[in-house]
Amino acid sequence: MRILRWFCGHTRKDRVRNEVIRDRVGVAPIEEKLTQHRLRWFGHVQRRPPETPVRNRVLERIDNVKRGRGRPKLTLNDSVKRDLKDWNISKEIALDRSAWRLAINVPEP
Repeated sequence: MRILRWFCGHTRKDRVRNEVIRDRVGVAPIEEKLTQHRLRWFGHVQRRPPETPVRNRVLERIDNVKRGRGRPKLTLNDSVKRDLKDWNISKEIALDRSAWRLAINVPEP
């Protein structure tokens, strides 16, 4: 946001909201871009063969590990499941690269 503010000629003292600056420059919201990158990487891992070490270690959680007290940490698998549910995308689309790229694309305004 600092670069975008500088680009528009504003400082923090001007008290211009982030949404206004993003609309003026034409940049998509950061949260959507992060979700897009996470899902893009997930699609890449899904297209790998099942015996690949990346796919074995990243997507499968070990269940016999003693976890600490309190709220469990958010895992990559949990966040991907949430993103897929929020964007109404199924996991099976990830095998078709062109369809997957269209499904997870965040257009710039």
